[in-house]
Amino acid sequence: MKYLIKNATIVNENEISINDVLIDEEFIIQIEPNIENTVNAKEIDAKGLHLLPGAIDDQVHFREPGLTHKGEIYTEAKAGVAGGVTSYMEMPNTSPPAVTVEELEKKYTRASECSLGNYSFLMGTTNNNLDEILKVDYSKVAGVKVFMGSSTGDMLVDNHQTLENLFSQVKTLIMAHCEDDPMIKENQKRIIEEYGEDIPAYFHPIIRNEEACYKSSSFAVALAKKHNTRLHVFHISTAKELSLFTNKIPLKEKRITAEACIHHLWFSDDDYKSKGNFIKWNPSVKTAYDRDKIFEAVLNDTIDVIATDHAPHTIEEKKQSYLKAPSGGPLIQHSIVAMLDFYHQKKISLEKIVQKMSHNVADLFQIEKRGYIKEGYYADLVLVNLNKPQTVTKENILYKCGWSPFEGHTFKSSIEKTFVNGHLVYDNGKFDESKFGKRLLFDRK
Repeated sequence: MKYLIKNATIVNENEISINDVLIDEEFIIQIEPNIENTVNAKEIDAKGLHLLPGAIDDQVHFREPGLTHKGEIYTEAKAGVAGGVTSYMEMPNTSPPAVTVEELEKKYTRASECSLGNYSFLMGTTNNNLDEILKVDYSKVAGVKVFMGSSTGDMLVDNHQTLENLFSQVKTLIMAHCEDDPMIKENQKRIIEEYGEDIPAYFHPIIRNEEACYKSSSFAVALAKKHNTRLHVFHISTAKELSLFTNKIPLKEKRITAEACIHHLWFSDDDYKSKGNFIKWNPSVKTAYDRDKIFEAVLNDTIDVIATDHAPHTIEEKKQSYLKAPSGGPLIQHSIVAMLDFYHQKKISLEKIVQKMSHNVADLFQIEKRGYIKEGYYADLVLVNLNKPQTVTKENILYKCGWSPFEGHTFKSSIEKTFVNGHLVYDNGKFDESKFGKRLLFDRK
């Protein structure tokens, strides 16, 4: 199929321009004003709409295999495409975990059969699987995920010698979840002794506090500096951690980078009173001061990318008591429109949103031919109506878990169309599932 997108307001590489875009099969082949339709392409009039490169979410949990009562690759990737996320990187803490080459490749095979978005799956770490990690071809795998704090699943890596070996021997990108587990356990024990086991969710940022985050992330950064390891720290949740990162050099020269997640930019500890366990994430949502400083760090390039940490659990699981309810929540369907709400509030520019959700992710991970609107690049594109409000309701939530922390909120913008590899997979609420996404490849020669 050929498409000619006419009169689009394109947001790309820190510029906004009105141009036409010609798509032939999978690729963008021409970007010019007033392209003549000499190739019988299907025309789309995008006048009044903004054309963005598809978002690349560098941290999601789709729960397949083994946890598919929460979510599946098919359902969650579909929700992502409806939200303008054309590519994603999925975490290894499934059941069984992706900690061998065999289990990792099973996930790629499954995605090739059902994922509407492009995909990569991270190799997981344990205290004893370094040999498997070193076997992986990282031109075809985004990188290595290490849980330096426990979360969903049993993948905590807490052996210091294992971490030394990992950071010294792995020659690709290491991504880290950083929280100090012993400190968290001690905090929880103290709170239970004082208040009992029936405690409300607003104790979450007290148990998983600033010091637990900083102790772990500073240790990871120290290891990376010691061994000159390429490190990417996921979901920064505290202002204190920002001192570990820099905006003094260009992204492509950074050895240590950081991510902010939508929930840490949107919510604060005041929201536990109304939302309870439904905003219980690891690391925890903390103070309004932390939230504002993280946002500031996104704007000044101390933090490099914006992602979701999309991590669905069922409503029944989240309705359990605080100590039993799992951490995590679904976000991928609403990540772009959430950031566009900040644009409407004049907190961030469209160019900066595109930089943090598309360009920088592609650059940071060295993804081949994605993340930009360029001739010769894959046509991963999103048409957005900035002035078409949409209220989040149970009826339009696409996650398998059937809920969203944004339920009842009216976003000021809507996703109109999403192209994945030149295929119009999402069109105003309708899906064309005749083609699936592709495995992401990485230019790491």
